[in-house]
Amino acid sequence: MPLFKIDKPKIMDGDTKYSRAIKIPQYVPRETKPHIDSLVNYEKYSKLISHINSSNVSEEEKKFLRLAATRHIVFNYANIADYYAHSDSEMQELIEESGLVILDVDDAVANGFVELSGRMKELIQESREVRGK
Repeated sequence: MPLFKIDKPKIMDGDTKYSRAIKIPQYVPRETKPHIDSLVNYEKYSKLISHINSSNVSEEEKKFLRLAATRHIVFNYANIADYYAHSDSEMQELIEESGLVILDVDDAVANGFVELSGRMKELIQESREVRGK
């Protein structure tokens, strides 16, 4: 018995032949390692920091605003993946730990990036135990 009861033929207008046809794209690294400067864009962040630093708000408020400004740092994940592929194992481990690349579900769970999925597994298991399966 499924966790969620969904009438697939009704939802998909009677067509279920594509419901399990999931193809996950395979990443293929480019031949060259990108320059580290191409991994991130600081433009908006830098402008905000300059404006914050020249403002008249308190130092405590500046500290908060500087932290908030980091939301505007833009990462280029395609370049990060290529950089990762051409890096040594120590750099690769640090990139994985930072969540800049996620290689598999086990690593994602171990590094705390998919806690919700782990909790969902627990709920599914509890549901099975309640039903005696």
